[in-house]
Amino acid sequence: MTGFEVRPIGYVESTLTDREHAPKQGVEGAPDAWLVFDDQVLEGTRDFAVGATIILLTWLHRAERDVLSVHPRDDPGNPLTGVFSTRSQDRPNPIGLHLVRIAAIDGHRILVHDLEAFDGTPILDVKPVI
Repeated sequence: MTGFEVRPIGYVESTLTDREHAPKQGVEGAPDAWLVFDDQVLEGTRDFAVGATIILLTWLHRAERDVLSVHPRDDPGNPLTGVFSTRSQDRPNPIGLHLVRIAAIDGHRILVHDLEAFDGTPILDVKPVI
């Protein structure tokens, strides 16, 4: 396989704009954020419900893709670790995995709690928690 295409289905609207002020995980103080879905996929969101927990997959578009080892949590006191054993955003294919709870639904916009993704982050997919 030489490649494949992934198309964003929406984007994140958030007050988070830089790494220095972003929490490492959503439950560590991330703000509420809006998931804004493209009109072409809106039918796929029809069963969302306030209070439901969903798995959000994003493309971490500001990540460094040539990084293969990191100090976990950006702490130089932690031993250098391969990125596939960490939750680092820097990795060859920077796919974000976020467990979030739906707080409100407003048409093609879904408000979620505890999302540590930056403003403008592309949404790749949403999965139910089952």
